[in-house]
Amino acid sequence: MVRLDERLSQIRNRFVDRRKYFIINRGRQYGKTTTLMALAEYLKEDYIVLFMDFQGISSASFENENKFVEAFVRDFLKALKSEKAGIREKFQRMFTMSAEKELSLNELFSYLSQMCEESDQPVVLLIDEVDSASNNQVFLDFLAMLRRYYLDRENSPTFHSVILAGVYDIKNLKLKLRPDDEHHYNSPWNIAARFELDMNFSARQIAAMLEEYESDRHVGMDVEAVSSYIYEYTSGYPYLVSAVCKFLDEELPDSEKFEDIHDIWTREGICEAVSMLLDENIPLFDSMIRQIYEYPEMKQMLQAILFEGKRLTYNPDHPAINLASMFGYIVSKEKAVQVANRIFEMRLYNFFLSEEELTAAIYHEAQANRNQFVDGCRLNMDLVLEKFVEYFTDIYSENDEQFLESQGRKLFLLYLKPIINGTGNYYIEAQTRDARRTDVIVDYRGEQFIVEMKIWRGSEYRERGEQQLADYLDAYHQEKGYLLSFNFNKKKEQGIRKIRIGKKTIIEVVV
Repeated sequence: MVRLDERLSQIRNRFVDRRKYFIINRGRQYGKTTTLMALAEYLKEDYIVLFMDFQGISSASFENENKFVEAFVRDFLKALKSEKAGIREKFQRMFTMSAEKELSLNELFSYLSQMCEESDQPVVLLIDEVDSASNNQVFLDFLAMLRRYYLDRENSPTFHSVILAGVYDIKNLKLKLRPDDEHHYNSPWNIAARFELDMNFSARQIAAMLEEYESDRHVGMDVEAVSSYIYEYTSGYPYLVSAVCKFLDEELPDSEKFEDIHDIWTREGICEAVSMLLDENIPLFDSMIRQIYEYPEMKQMLQAILFEGKRLTYNPDHPAINLASMFGYIVSKEKAVQVANRIFEMRLYNFFLSEEELTAAIYHEAQANRNQFVDGCRLNMDLVLEKFVEYFTDIYSENDEQFLESQGRKLFLLYLKPIINGTGNYYIEAQTRDARRTDVIVDYRGEQFIVEMKIWRGSEYRERGEQQLADYLDAYHQEKGYLLSFNFNKKKEQGIRKIRIGKKTIIEVVV
C-alpha cells in the first residue's frame, strides 16, 4: 500500500477543518473509496464521521421522497453503529422514532440538524458512489436541502463538512438526466469547494512503498529505477500502480521467462507485467470501452490525438474533453490534451487497431511471418523495418497522398502489433507526437527501440529530423534509432539506408 498520510492531512487541513463541502470526483478505480475509508479513520478522534455508500440504496428507493428518506435513515443508522456508544444510542433512538412514520426530506433534515446541534463533536458526512443516484430527481432535492442548510448553518446547525465521492461531478449531472425536464439542469451543488488535490501517486510515494516491500522480501531491486519505470507506465494512477506490482509479486515468479526473483523487479519484468495487465478484462478497461461507444465524439477526439497527432487545446467547456477528463482518460499538459498514462494509451491503441485488424492486409502479412523477426530472444528491428517497406509497397503504393498521410502511421502500428504482441509493448512518446512527427518506443525483453515516424517535407526537413532523432537517442541512452519517412514525392528514393550522426547510428526507411 502507498501511504496516504500526506494526502489525508491535506484533505483535513484544506477542507474538513475549514467546514468545506466538496466532491472527490475521479475516474473508476482511482482510490476514492480507499481514501474515504482512510479519511474516516483519520478524523475519528476529533469528529463524528458518518460513512455511507449510496450504491447500497436500491433504485426503487429513489422512486419518491418517502422511500428515499426511509432508505437513507436505514443506512444512516448503520453508519452510526461505528460511532461511540453514547452518541450512537442517543441518535439511534431519535431515528428509530422517525422510522415509525413516513418522513419528508424537510422532516429528515430537521432531525439531522437536531443531531448536529446536540453532538459533542462536529459531524462529518461521507457519501461514496454518490453518482449511482444522480439520475433521480429526489437525489437532486436531497442535494438542494444540503445546500439550504449549508447556506443557513449559522442559524440552523448542520454537518460540519460533507464529502461526496463518485465518477460524475455533480455539476455534470445534466449529462445523465433526461433533457425534457428543464429544471433538472439547475445544479443544486454550486456550494462545493474545488477539490484540486492530486490523487495520483508520485514516483516518490511509489518508491516509499517499494522500499517497505524490499525490506520485507529482499528481492534485490533497484528501488529508484523500478519506481521510475512503474511511474512512466502508470503516471501514478492508483489502480494501475497496484495492478502492476501485483503481477510482479504474484504472477511472474511462476513464469518461465524469469530465472531469478531479482530479474522480475526490472524494466523487463515491468514490461511483462504491463503486457499481462493489458490482456486482462478488468472493470476499468471495460468501462473505458463502453464509454467510448456511448460517446462517439469522445472516441473521435481520442483517435485524432493518437493517430493523426492532432494537438488539441485543453478546453473544459468542450463536451468531449470535459467527459474524457472527468472519466480520467485525459489530462491537461502544457494546456494541451494528453492521454492520462501510457497504459491507457496502449489499451486505446489496441482497441482502435483491433477494429481494423480483420480488413488490414499488412496486419495479416506481419502476423503470418512474425517468427522471422525474432532471433533467439531478441527482436530484429532492422528486419522489421525492411519488411515493412516491402509489404507497404506491395499493398499500398497505388493509394493517393491524402490516404497515406492520414493512414501511414496507423498502418505501421497495425504491422508492428502482431510481431511484438504477447512479448513486448509499444507506446507513443507524447512529447513528440504531432501532425508531422510521432516517436514509437518499443520495449521488448528489456531492450528498447525508438522509431521516429515522419511525414516527408523535403531534404532539409529530413536532415533536421535526423538530428532530432540523434538528440532523442541521447535522452534515452540509445546508440541506434530508426527513422521511418512517409514520402509522397514521385521521385523519392524508396528503401533503407544507414547513416551516422556523431556516435549514433540511424536506420532511415523511406516509403
